Amino acid sequence: MKRASAVLPKGSFADDAVVGEVVLDSEARLRRRAVLSAGRQQFLLDLPELVPLNDGDGLSLDGGGVIRVLAAPERLVEVTAKSPAELVRIAWHLGNRHLPTQLMDDALRIRPDHVIEDMLTGLGATVTKIDAAFDPEGGAYAGGHEHGHHEHGHDHDHGHGHGACCGHDHAHGHDHDHDHGHVHGPGCGHDH
Repeated sequence: MKRASAVLPKGSFADDAVVGEVVLDSEARLRRRAVLSAGRQQFLLDLPELVPLNDGDGLSLDGGGVIRVLAAPERLVEVTAKSPAELVRIAWHLGNRHLPTQLMDDALRIRPDHVIEDMLTGLGATVTKIDAAFDPEGGAYAGGHEHGHHEHGHDHDHGHGHGACCGHDHAHGHDHDHDHGHVHGPGCGHDH
C-alpha cells in the first residue's frame, strides 16, 4: 500500500502530478493517520503531525505522485448580518462557544444546531441552510485540535478563568471528561 507522508498546499504542485483524488468531509480532513481510498487505489495517510487538510491540498505519495484532497459538501448553516460590525459581533458569540466556524468575507458557516441558530436569529443574524464544503478556522487549535470532533478520549484544559457573571457557556457537543481550568464565581451561569 502506498503511503502519503507530506501535505502540499493547494497550488504548490503541478496538475500532471495528480494520480488520484480523495473526497473528505471536514472531520475526515482532520486526521493524522488513516487508510483512505482515491478511486480504487488505497493509500495510508501517515503524517508526522496533525495538519488540517484544505480543499485543493495535495498528499505527496512516497515514490511519486500526488493525491488531491477535495472537500465533500456538508449540510451547513450560512450566517449573514446587516453590517460587517454585526457579523464580527456574531462571530465573537460563536467563538465564545468554541464552535468550529468558517470565516468568509461577508458570511460565517457553522454546522446545524437549532439552539445556536435560534441564538443567532435573536442576535439579528440571517441563517440559511446550505450544502457546501466546510473549512472551519483552525485558530488556536490549528495543527492539533478542533472542538467539533467526536469519538476521542482525552481531557481538555481550556486554561482560562472567568469571574462572577461572566455569561460564558460551554456547549461543546461531545461527551468526555473536561478539565476547563476555570475559576467560576458565584452566579456565573455556566451550562457545562
